[in-house]
Amino acid sequence: MIFDVHSHAWNFPADFSEDFITQAGRARPGVKVDLSATYEAYRAAAPDDTHTIVFGGKARLSGLWVDDKTVAEYVGRDPARLTGFLSVDPTRPGWENEMRAGHEELGLRGIKLLPMYAGFSPDDPALEPLWNYAEANGLPVLLHMGTTFIAQAPLALTLPRLIEPVALRHPGVKIILAHLGHPYEGECIVTIRKHENVFADVSALHYRPWQFYHSLMLAQEYGVWHKLLFGTDFPFTTVNASIGGIRGLNDMLEGTRLPRLDAEQIEAVIHRDSLALLGLRH
Repeated sequence: MIFDVHSHAWNFPADFSEDFITQAGRARPGVKVDLSATYEAYRAAAPDDTHTIVFGGKARLSGLWVDDKTVAEYVGRDPARLTGFLSVDPTRPGWENEMRAGHEELGLRGIKLLPMYAGFSPDDPALEPLWNYAEANGLPVLLHMGTTFIAQAPLALTLPRLIEPVALRHPGVKIILAHLGHPYEGECIVTIRKHENVFADVSALHYRPWQFYHSLMLAQEYGVWHKLLFGTDFPFTTVNASIGGIRGLNDMLEGTRLPRLDAEQIEAVIHRDSLALLGLRH
């Protein structure tokens, strides 16, 4: 089986501001990304045995707002292979009620946060109700970490180190740092090494193969392959493309004396049972 921990569901273009859509053109230079994110498109480029965590996102600062009902309806199309996460923007009033409703009424089983997109720091004491709720209810929390194409999203709020105070206060919460924190991969790797329940996903990295190779070599040298989870960032890329990309990284080393990534560990990342690891098995 394959477990994709990072996929999106939304209504395009209704859930985005015109400014967000314009800036999204910088996401993959030279590639026009189709942001429609239909489930048909996802399944067409994924093996049948792919199980997927899917979410939307809420960030008024950046012009993104996906109602959690959209995610719940998406999951309802294929509940055997889809697990939904709710999202909140803690800078907006009523976010705690939205969090409880997403979990208790819609049945969503984790939380997606967009700190830099929404303009908050994950270690802000104002988020303690979120971390307490996640810990009490066994909800994993996945955070966007690393750079973005949105100009108004502050880089200072996306550093992997910001999760450390949370991990110390709430060691029981399963936390996933998205995109290996790129371009702060080193900081991400030393953070996940320190904290038992903090992981990283490798989504949206394969189309920068030289950077991706260096990132995974850092993981190899620090001995944290087991803390890496497979993800795609659909619709920015697909399951099949992501698998092909990570498997092909060693190919560019031919004719050099550069060290090779452990092929068995690469396969372990692709097939890691992230649902079980995150406590999400049905």
